[in-house]
Amino acid sequence: MFADQTGKTVLVVEDERDVRASLRCGLQDQGFGVIEADSRNKALDMIRRHPVDLVTLDLCLGSDDGLDLARDLRELRNVPIIIVTALGDPQDRVRGLENGADDYITKPFHFSEIAMRINAVLRRYELEASASTGTETLPMLDFDHCVFDTRRRFVRKRDGRHIDLTETELRLLELFIRHPGRVLSRDEISLTLRGQAWSPLDRTIDGHVARLRRKIDPGHEEPLLIRSVRGVGYVFTGEVVPEEGADGQAHDAAPVQDH
Repeated sequence: MFADQTGKTVLVVEDERDVRASLRCGLQDQGFGVIEADSRNKALDMIRRHPVDLVTLDLCLGSDDGLDLARDLRELRNVPIIIVTALGDPQDRVRGLENGADDYITKPFHFSEIAMRINAVLRRYELEASASTGTETLPMLDFDHCVFDTRRRFVRKRDGRHIDLTETELRLLELFIRHPGRVLSRDEISLTLRGQAWSPLDRTIDGHVARLRRKIDPGHEEPLLIRSVRGVGYVFTGEVVPEEGADGQAHDAAPVQDH
């Protein structure tokens, strides 16, 4: 175990020694404490004996099933899980997310991406924990160049100009920025927005996402804030920060229409 600087400990569950060492070194460089396991039994033992803030999990652990392990880890502790695996088929990704994973990264990977995903998932859990305990209502969410007032239901740019969004687009954006860095399947988005499962022939969700992209992330051929995950859905890659009135009167000023 490595003495951490962030106050967070990551359990790396990986049976390949070189990959495990790469993750350990990268996480330690980012200031995380790291503990390791190369099998199902060791992983369960580690999470019982140590305080763990996040798990990176390989689905291929010799004879052990990584999906079963993900479910068992969830039963023991409500800890975020990021799958890091060579299984890149969309159905593998869907099964991983359906079995409790918060995100899914395929090998080979760039550690900068893993670090971004880990920080995003940890932020989301902290926000949800604060909201559930009632210590913080989080009505103002800052992302990229914008602020989302979730109480008064509007989004404005930093200069005060209002971005005109429909209620459906507001709900979609709130879903994304409440879960930054997490891959959201089309089915999950459809259930949230419409209360019904998604059909592969239904392009409604893609249409809503396309219109939202044009409004919050204009001027880019490739979307920067909401990225597509082929065969699965979408992920919000921007940084989200809760606001508590830090910019003073701007929160109470009437938004200016952005034409």
